[in-house]
Amino acid sequence: MGRMGRRQRKTLVLLWVNESQIFQSIIGLSLTPKQATVLQKQALVLLFLFVVKKKNQAQMMSPQNLPQNNSNDEEKRKVKRKLEELATPEVEDMFPKEEYSLQKSALGSQVEPNVVITRNTKDVLSLSNEIQSSQDGDGDEIETADMDGSTELSAYEKKRLKNISENAEFFASLQLLETAARLREMIAKRPSHGTKRKKPKKAEDEIVCRRSMRLLKVDPSGVPLPDSSPQPESVVDQYTHLPPGPLEMIPENQNGKNEIFKGILQMWMKISQPRNMSTKKLSNMKRYQANLTGMVISEDTICKVTKSRICSMAIHPSETRTLVAAGDKLGHVGLWDLTQQPREDGIFTFILHSQTVSCLNFSPANPAHLLSLSHDGTLRCGDFTRAVFEEVYRNEEKNFSYFDFLADDASTLIVGHWNASVALVDRRTPGTSYEQFFQSNMSLIRTLQVHPMNRHYFVAAGARNVHIYDLRHLKSKEMKPLISITEHMKSLASAYFSPFTGNRVVTTCADDNLRVFDTSCMSSKIPLLTRVRHNNNTGRWLSRFRAIWDPKQEDCFIVGSMARPRSIDVFHESGELVHSFIDEECLASVCSINVMHPTQNILAGGNSSGRIHVFKG
Repeated sequence: MGRMGRRQRKTLVLLWVNESQIFQSIIGLSLTPKQATVLQKQALVLLFLFVVKKKNQAQMMSPQNLPQNNSNDEEKRKVKRKLEELATPEVEDMFPKEEYSLQKSALGSQVEPNVVITRNTKDVLSLSNEIQSSQDGDGDEIETADMDGSTELSAYEKKRLKNISENAEFFASLQLLETAARLREMIAKRPSHGTKRKKPKKAEDEIVCRRSMRLLKVDPSGVPLPDSSPQPESVVDQYTHLPPGPLEMIPENQNGKNEIFKGILQMWMKISQPRNMSTKKLSNMKRYQANLTGMVISEDTICKVTKSRICSMAIHPSETRTLVAAGDKLGHVGLWDLTQQPREDGIFTFILHSQTVSCLNFSPANPAHLLSLSHDGTLRCGDFTRAVFEEVYRNEEKNFSYFDFLADDASTLIVGHWNASVALVDRRTPGTSYEQFFQSNMSLIRTLQVHPMNRHYFVAAGARNVHIYDLRHLKSKEMKPLISITEHMKSLASAYFSPFTGNRVVTTCADDNLRVFDTSCMSSKIPLLTRVRHNNNTGRWLSRFRAIWDPKQEDCFIVGSMARPRSIDVFHESGELVHSFIDEECLASVCSINVMHPTQNILAGGNSSGRIHVFKG
């Protein structure tokens, strides 16, 4: 310890005691242990002040018992004075006030019994006693200073303190030796956390794997053999654009049967003669449900028409012959004449595009014309009378998404693009370009349709919004919508006007809802009439659902279903389920794309494997 006063020195003993065992019989000790860490073991450090007397060399007594062996009252008073000298500010700062008061009371007591600290205890780790001599070199004197003066101890007390100091040093050395041996043993038993590095194997010890000369591609004489592996065939890009211009109407799947196909073309020309189609009045719901119930499917009305997933469909308006067209993801267009037997002889496939055929329509003015639109930027028209597919509109820089007939005679078209632009195309003008071009403020256009009554209106389904535009107020650089519908929370698939009046719009959204809006009044806001909960989560490998109106019934629409057993559902505009086409034996897949005959009770549904299912009444 350092100086704590003017020429003041005190005797301190440092005990290192295990945490599990503390001497309970020491009086005047500090009650708060000081912790330290030595070689990953915790120990408690107890500091206390005391004065020892020589009663036994193996014992150390508490200071309150020291005056009992002195019969001289003067010496008792001296000892008490020395005890009071210990109450210095420096000592009080070293200990808490509660502990210091306890020490002082213990040191001043005259009735406490002797406290013995045995030298044989195993818990003492270190014992040290610091007794410094005075500055004149007398090592046998221990001076204590008082605030008023100094007082020397008697010769007897000095001798006794010296003997105790020698014994304490002896015991401390023994304990240190024992502790050192114990620590060496602990260190020797301590596990090593390091990882030994593996010695690299010598090259002589490595096993060399033998390889046959055939695998090394050498002959027995060591001459390398020529590479006989087949060269990979050149992969044709499936998105390579077909050459511009007209394509002959030659089926890819009817090799050597050109005479049969020519006869069928003659039949299609006859059924496609323009006629004045009268609009049928709406039938009541009971009669309509009865007609739907009478429509059935059989093995003869199921056939694979295209190679890949069906993305669009159309049905010929003939009332005497059933002709269904389907466009797939690879750009192929398939025609299936259900009247032709056997079934394989009535299927004809044409390669018209290099990407997905997203829209197919028979011309309402001339059913002998079948128009197909593809993502590759081409729009073609198949003419049964001339057996050719003409190119109507071509723009390889912009991908097409959908089209509809703008005029009643189908002479002009409106074409939507994936970059949200709209083009007006006139089929009567030469060339394959557009007449007018507009850019909307939408992010994209998936579908568009012209209003059946007021043909200057058209509805466009974007990413999440549905816009209704007026062609009379469009500008080439900016298309401002007349009405915006922003109630859809996820991606849209389609939006269509009702077939007769256009007073309703049905939308299909990825938030598993079918919505019907009232468009009878073209105001800034149109009300939502019905929201039908419907599973539209078709996933990656199925074509997305598109709810379409029944062309024979103004207030009913048709949509595919993910439910089991597989079905095609018909809903009323109020949200009520009118009918479900179910046949567990014949309808075992999801029909995402559906189309209804305009006048007959015929429904055709296409799945993602190119198969068409037809329900007939």
